[in-house]
Amino acid sequence: MSILLATAIVTATAAATGALAQRAKEETQGPNISHYTLKNGLEVVTIPDHRTPVITHMIWYRVGSADEDAGRSGLAHFLEHLMFKGTAKNPRGRFSEMLAVLGGQENAFTSQDYTAYFQRVAKEHLSSVMEFEADRMTGLVLTDENVLPERDVVLEERRSRTDSDPGALLAEAAQAALFVNHPYGKPIIGWEHEIRALNREQALEFYKRFYAPNNAILVVAGDVTGPQVKELAEKHYGGIARRDDIKARVRPIEPEPRAHRRVSLTDQRVQQPSFSRTYLAPSYRGGKPGEAEAIDVLAHILGSGSTSRLHRALVMDKSIAVSAGSYFSGTSYDLARFGVYASPKPGTSLEDLEAAVDAVIAEVIEKGILETELTRAKTKIVADFVYMQDSQATLARIYGAGLTVGMTLDQIKSWPDRIRAVKAEEVRQAARNWLDTRRAVTSYLLRPPASTEKRT
Repeated sequence: MSILLATAIVTATAAATGALAQRAKEETQGPNISHYTLKNGLEVVTIPDHRTPVITHMIWYRVGSADEDAGRSGLAHFLEHLMFKGTAKNPRGRFSEMLAVLGGQENAFTSQDYTAYFQRVAKEHLSSVMEFEADRMTGLVLTDENVLPERDVVLEERRSRTDSDPGALLAEAAQAALFVNHPYGKPIIGWEHEIRALNREQALEFYKRFYAPNNAILVVAGDVTGPQVKELAEKHYGGIARRDDIKARVRPIEPEPRAHRRVSLTDQRVQQPSFSRTYLAPSYRGGKPGEAEAIDVLAHILGSGSTSRLHRALVMDKSIAVSAGSYFSGTSYDLARFGVYASPKPGTSLEDLEAAVDAVIAEVIEKGILETELTRAKTKIVADFVYMQDSQATLARIYGAGLTVGMTLDQIKSWPDRIRAVKAEEVRQAARNWLDTRRAVTSYLLRPPASTEKRT
């Protein structure tokens, strides 16, 4: 082979490798997103995705259950329901009927930090969807005739999803024990006795207080461009007046935890006993640079998948659990949560299961993690981020949730690179700093002991 030919092959190979590397980088960084703010304060985010002629339209409000006044838990979620009751221009049902005719989909959801409404339609109907959504940003009409029956619907939702589920009841109790002062301790759906007291006047006051363009973010993902979305946003949302009385979020501060707390629930409806523990941890918004990223990697190494420490130790090696894992909920305005959990095999007590989980955590704190574990976890996290981009709705949720809790667009886009930069010692330090039982609530879900009495 001539030197010239060899050089050409090397050059071509390097170019191909560079192109692949650039493509991989573009995939992890996401599409070319545009972000701008209208004069009335509405933020507009466009996420181009030209694979199919469909768009996902989402309007996010910077208000959730943690922004409710004391004694009115569930009000943010209740208002989410009421937002489908119609306006003077578009009476109840018209928006949903229009979407049905167009073959579209719609829904909404409420969290502790935000409330969001979304529609998925063919791209040519984006203008119609914007027109309807902009109308109900300020034009909601509520009467006792449509408010009070919907309150009963919410109460039934609580009964079916929480009160009838021992696991949900225990999780609610654990959340209340974890946050002793911060409003994250309230259930999003609300306490039953406070839901019963919610009324039309409270809902309208909450609506007028928080539903405004300068307290919202419009996210459109799909077969559109930034200029197209901006033109339509100006047309439909641009004329809505901003509210200058919207205040910055100032919530009660959670005191530094000093005591390990325990909650347990014994219920005859329990099919599978379980152990769980939730720790207070810094969020992506509130933590120091790199802190939340290290905790995210820690959660994957400890409890994500069959190669994780907890699964291998409890399920495979000791065979004392049917499942075990961990998670990190880091996208929050204030404090975040880190959780570990496991369900025992018959014959294993929850106390023994808890001790086994603690031993796995202690080993990470004392000895750290392997470089192979670190590489595998980071590769998996970044790969999951790439796969998420196959869903325009998921992309819209990632950016909408991040922006509403105070993250910047650059912070969201650069997240894969920050995950790649996490070091093994940083993961170990995260375990040392945050997996302290004084920062945690441990929960036991139990079946009652079998009765020894003979039935007559």
